[in-house]
Amino acid sequence: MLYRVNEQAAALYQRYLLESPKAEEARAYLERRGVPAAAIKDFRLGYAPDPGAAGWSFATSHLQGLRLPVTVVEKAGLAVKKEHGGYYDRFRDRLLFPIQDLTGQVVAFGGRILGDGQPKYMNSPESPVFNKGRLLFGLYRHREAIRRRRQAIVVEGNFDLLLLAVHGIDNVVAPLGTALTRDHIRLLRGYCDEVVLLFDGDSAGLKAAMRSVPFFLAEQVDARVALLPEGHDPDSLIRDKGAAEIEKLVAGSGPLAEFVFDTLARRYGLTLAGKNHIINELREIVQAGGDSAQRSLMVAHFSDKLGIAPAQFLAGVHEARPPERREEEAGPQRPFPESLSRKQRQLVDFMLLYPEFLEELLAAGGAEVVRETAGMEIISCLQELTATGPVTPDRLLSALPGESERRYTAELLINSGGSGGEEFEQEGRRLCDELLAWLHMARRRQDGADLMRQINEAQEDGDQDVLMRLLERKMAMGQT
Repeated sequence: MLYRVNEQAAALYQRYLLESPKAEEARAYLERRGVPAAAIKDFRLGYAPDPGAAGWSFATSHLQGLRLPVTVVEKAGLAVKKEHGGYYDRFRDRLLFPIQDLTGQVVAFGGRILGDGQPKYMNSPESPVFNKGRLLFGLYRHREAIRRRRQAIVVEGNFDLLLLAVHGIDNVVAPLGTALTRDHIRLLRGYCDEVVLLFDGDSAGLKAAMRSVPFFLAEQVDARVALLPEGHDPDSLIRDKGAAEIEKLVAGSGPLAEFVFDTLARRYGLTLAGKNHIINELREIVQAGGDSAQRSLMVAHFSDKLGIAPAQFLAGVHEARPPERREEEAGPQRPFPESLSRKQRQLVDFMLLYPEFLEELLAAGGAEVVRETAGMEIISCLQELTATGPVTPDRLLSALPGESERRYTAELLINSGGSGGEEFEQEGRRLCDELLAWLHMARRRQDGADLMRQINEAQEDGDQDVLMRLLERKMAMGQT
């Protein structure tokens, strides 16, 4: 029923735009913007009249006349219920863009006001058939062009898309009043390998670009940025220099992550304080990367551009430390973590990644298992940190005693991909239970070895009473 309501509304709005004398202003507006009649029909553009010309319930009354329940019209977002009863149209004095799902059915509308009212742009509210975070305007119409070129251009608004399409650039989509979501990028991944963001580079554009970087990395889609010249939008640039200038910008687009870095560097500078600001902005992007190889490459790349060691990227840039060194650092660097056994290393790694389980593991004998100096120092460091607050990457890397431990821990944190959440916690619980079982077995083996040593000593001393008690203990251990 919702699909039928939206389809009938689209037909009504377009018929009014094309035929009504009261839509002359809307037709003149489209002509001034360079939108031909063929594009109006292709995109099924419509016009919702001003209440002064057609009343407050123009569309609602028409749809009710087609025996469509007004409650369904309301659910579709086309009618708004009055406080004291009755309904009025949501869209008034607006040029309307029907929004289609991937099957081509109209599920919502985007409207641009022609007068001075606010908001300037407005979309239908979400409904059972319309989710803004999972649909892109123009994808249904342009999917074949996007698939053919293996590239999608993302613009900020419906009108930008319309004007580019009018000038022959048809691999274009636009979000519906939201920033790009991971669902959007997953949608595009089914049609192309590369996405080019075309925007004017203002602060809002940068924020939107930064929010989308982790999604592109996670979906392994190549994201690039084509920056419009200052003072231009796609419409004005096409009018001044033609569609070829847009094509040139797209062809010369640069990597999204590089654009974000360069913009932050211009904003904050590359002073010590500036680098810390940049690292804080980029750290979330890196940790949300698609896989360990991507994260490591990004850290290496950004660290090189900042002129810092990769391990400092997660720790932040700090003032130079005093020249004094710990006594044990004066000699050759300890061979950490090679000196740990495989299982000891698993235990230390887990404590670094999941410090919330530290006390549980220590109570089960975790500290007794790790006897190598650097490993013991890491455990001691973690104990001090957990006693004074949450163990963040910044605090951890700043507190670790040696360079080799800091470097190893930074790489471990980068490659882990852990960023919190229910799945991360569940995986931590599972791994902790496995380590607890191993610690229990290790403690039993150690207790058994200690008991055998005592039995041997009692035999050598000829102390039969002690020997009998020890043998009884050994038998009891074998039964548990």
